[in-house]
Amino acid sequence: MELYGTSRILENGELAIGEIPVSKLAKTYGTPLYVYDELFIREQMRAYQRPFQHAHLPYRIAYACKAFCTIGICQIAKSEGMWLDVVSEGELYTALQAGFNPNHICMNGNNKSERELRYAVHAGVGLIIVDNFYEIELLAAILREQRRSLDILLRVAPGVEAHTHEFISTGQQDSKFGFDLKSGQIEMAVRRVKEHEELHLVGLHSHIGSQIFDVEGFRLAAHRLAEQYAFLTSNYQLELSVLNLGGGLGVRYTEEDTPTPIERLTAELIHVTQDAFSSFGIPFPLLMLEPGRSIVAQAGTTLYEVGSRKEIPSVRTYVAVDGGMTDNPRLALYGAKYEAAIATRMHEKPTEKVSIAGKCCESGDMLVWDAQLPEAKAGDLLAISCTGAYNYSMASNYNRIPRPAAVLVKEGFARLLVARESVEDMCRLDCILDE
Repeated sequence: MELYGTSRILENGELAIGEIPVSKLAKTYGTPLYVYDELFIREQMRAYQRPFQHAHLPYRIAYACKAFCTIGICQIAKSEGMWLDVVSEGELYTALQAGFNPNHICMNGNNKSERELRYAVHAGVGLIIVDNFYEIELLAAILREQRRSLDILLRVAPGVEAHTHEFISTGQQDSKFGFDLKSGQIEMAVRRVKEHEELHLVGLHSHIGSQIFDVEGFRLAAHRLAEQYAFLTSNYQLELSVLNLGGGLGVRYTEEDTPTPIERLTAELIHVTQDAFSSFGIPFPLLMLEPGRSIVAQAGTTLYEVGSRKEIPSVRTYVAVDGGMTDNPRLALYGAKYEAAIATRMHEKPTEKVSIAGKCCESGDMLVWDAQLPEAKAGDLLAISCTGAYNYSMASNYNRIPRPAAVLVKEGFARLLVARESVEDMCRLDCILDE
């Protein structure tokens, strides 16, 4: 299993994260347990900002809350000078509970409800990324009613096919997100926006997908958006100043993944944007990025306790743990791959190939296929790395299994990000029928 951030192996062969042995964390907080490396999260946030600071260029880095959203993570983003990208009332509420400046929050999403838009306007969010024609009229009506105005971006589907899983590819023409570039929907949207003085169009947005390892898709998207900038500014007298290239930078889950380091890829994104805009004679815009996964994924490790084994001679050995698709549904959703280790015997060489199963009543409840491990025994502590993004945020109560706790570790100290859910918590909103 690859180690990230402050993770290291102690002399006794035990994994430690943030200078805390994982057995101590498991004993204190129970399992399954999400463990987050605070110093690593902060370093990832800073890595996105350094290329812009060195080049003295205007920028905004908005942490995409969908990857992992808690009050504590929003507090960290705030302290690191980040913006936030939210996509729901719940994410916005969480950000505000963290004391986040609403003017440094942008709201995204393809089907924002009237309730969510009213909440965003009332809260004073700094930017709304408008996704469709319905939203133009709905947002304008809400702003007119409240006698307010608001900066917006138009989300563009630039027709760029990101080399990623089809379920996390979002920039192609056939997508539920954004105005289609090829059919001229952007120009139609601009004409609609200009009918409403409450809407201040300041730029364009695109997001071509997720888990992307190189800059080529962004290069094409930047060129197509720069071309639209040139056309719209000359034909519609617009003063556009913001380009949002979204997020989607990939991370290493297994040795098959070969991501580009954040600082290098960010510098390349700056370069392709400069090239695209200079080719149309347009000044460099305020460049906005929305990373989520690449900030928190590798900073997260999930700890489990091993339970039962099932050996099928000449077929497969299953090792079951006390979690599963309820705390990490990504393998079940789109075949995501992970690395695992016996967390208290990191020095031992693998002696068997096993598949790590969850405890849910689903054949698809698997966490890792064909993991190479030392002999896994009941009571062993198993660690799965790179589980910081889209694990807790996608967790469920299937089979009425409570969601795990999440803990933040740093320099020998641990703080709860999220307390462990109880069975009482799950029943709290249930209604008892009258006899």
